[in-house]
Amino acid sequence: MQYRVLGSSGLRVSAIGLGGMPLSLKPDRPTEADAIAVIHHAIASGVTFIDTANCYCWNDTDFGHNERLIGKALRQLPTSVRATIVVATKGGLTRPEGRWEREGSPASLRKFCDASLLALGVDTIDLYQYHRIDPQTPLADSWAALAQLQQAGKVRHLGASNHSVADLEVARRIAPVVSLQNQYARNYRNPELDGTLDYTIQHGMAFLPWSPLDGMGGAKNIGSKHALIAQIALRMGVSVYQVALAWLLSRGPMVIPIPGASRSASIADSAKAADVQLSTADLTALNAEERILGNPF
Repeated sequence: MQYRVLGSSGLRVSAIGLGGMPLSLKPDRPTEADAIAVIHHAIASGVTFIDTANCYCWNDTDFGHNERLIGKALRQLPTSVRATIVVATKGGLTRPEGRWEREGSPASLRKFCDASLLALGVDTIDLYQYHRIDPQTPLADSWAALAQLQQAGKVRHLGASNHSVADLEVARRIAPVVSLQNQYARNYRNPELDGTLDYTIQHGMAFLPWSPLDGMGGAKNIGSKHALIAQIALRMGVSVYQVALAWLLSRGPMVIPIPGASRSASIADSAKAADVQLSTADLTALNAEERILGNPF
């Protein structure tokens, strides 16, 4: 496993992280024992960075499910191993009756943070991210509350999620922001077009692509939009997922993909992407393909 620095935090983490969402959100999510086994296998594969959120759950009746899973999995490890793991979580979304609703008031963010500390079983959260901006709350008010959580020692570092360049400018005037987590994948190139990728480079921030595999699905069902990746993978004798993640890693030393996994084999495969070296010709071909712009915010 290769390692990268999590922005200005100085934290050294694996170049490939584990996205915990599938362990809690899928209708047929794994049992607790199986989910914990996936987390342990990820760590055994060299993963030292785990991303979660309080809202990764079916609905509001099991809010915090993913955080509790991760907290329990880490407590089962030796202290020396547990000390090497960096956990990032997020607050700002709720799940009433399974819906996704934004809630970024200062009182809500304080409540979310306290609940996350309890669910993870820690005194301080390594990286706390504002999940999605609540249009009903001034952004400066939300970030002021996050800064207060950091000043109180409940959070070591702060990160943004689903923020634009303009949003980051507001946030960084209030508190140090070490990372940005936006959607980014081979066929979802918003960050290259909306300025957020360049912004993280310019300001020494980590970029954490969510959904980095762009819904590629099973390897036997790769669609036409991933044909080039499939060709490269076949020639190199690696998986299509490893090629997709290796391409993301090539976008800059601050990029740290966080593919989700609900099976041990999936995260073990993804972890190997850090060792895949794409040729200049392959990178040129992948970079030249159509860039799709949507509206993730």
